[in-house]
Amino acid sequence: GSGSGRPRMETQSEFFFCSGAATEVLKVGSSQLSGEEVLLLLIPGNPGVVGFYESFLLTLHGMLGRPVWAVSHAGHCAPPDSMDLVEGRSGSNGAAAARRDVFGLDGQIQHKLAFIRDRVPRGTRLVLVGHSIGCYMILEMMRRSPELEVLKAVLLFPTIERMAQSPQGKVMTPVLCQLRYLAYLPLFLLSLLPQLNSMYLGGQEMRMVQERDNVTIQKNLDRLIFYYGATDHWCPVSYFQDMRRDFPHGDIRLCERGVRHAFVLDAGQDVAQMVAAWIGGSLTA
Repeated sequence: GSGSGRPRMETQSEFFFCSGAATEVLKVGSSQLSGEEVLLLLIPGNPGVVGFYESFLLTLHGMLGRPVWAVSHAGHCAPPDSMDLVEGRSGSNGAAAARRDVFGLDGQIQHKLAFIRDRVPRGTRLVLVGHSIGCYMILEMMRRSPELEVLKAVLLFPTIERMAQSPQGKVMTPVLCQLRYLAYLPLFLLSLLPQLNSMYLGGQEMRMVQERDNVTIQKNLDRLIFYYGATDHWCPVSYFQDMRRDFPHGDIRLCERGVRHAFVLDAGQDVAQMVAAWIGGSLTA
């Protein structure tokens, strides 16, 4: 426990451009990797602000002793004053970021793959931890880059299907889809307001996260752990039951603790302790 007198771990925050967009990485444990070790990498929900996950990351590192990093979504951070949200906002790089739609759902997935390619040494074995839309991104990352060395992927409160049909989606879809005009906003407006980027991504989630990717799930089933909330308005329990029916051999769990979808707000440490217990065995191999 925390009474063991170990020095209090600190998080380190780094800002840089990835896919032409401002990105923050929060690191606990080694900030430099040799390429030999296991890295736990968190892909957040929306808003993809890594600061929310601090106690979760610290607890995970404290229990497993491995480096734990969290990468923000493109443009979901408040970079230092010297740094715009888009690289060379007035120049060609900003235009390139707009063309790639880096703030959209597909762009965010490409952004995570670019981050791993650019910032994680080759040969690093990964444990991916996703929250909410981060789970959808992880399945897509595994589909698009099967060469990634993923030991395990833990999908927490996974919004991987039928988002617009979920109870929360029914409330949010009309709001977010009225924001379609965000797609036509000049890039400099998006690049000034991280909150706009979050809403823009949300609108795309409602339109694009429809059918569950059963092929990718089946292909990677032995590496995946799903954790559904008992009262999650983005993933009703019926989605959990459908998963259990469709993947009887999968590791698919239903929360018994009443943890809410936005678990980092009050249960970050509890969930981290559970995750550590689930994956501890696969790290020693």
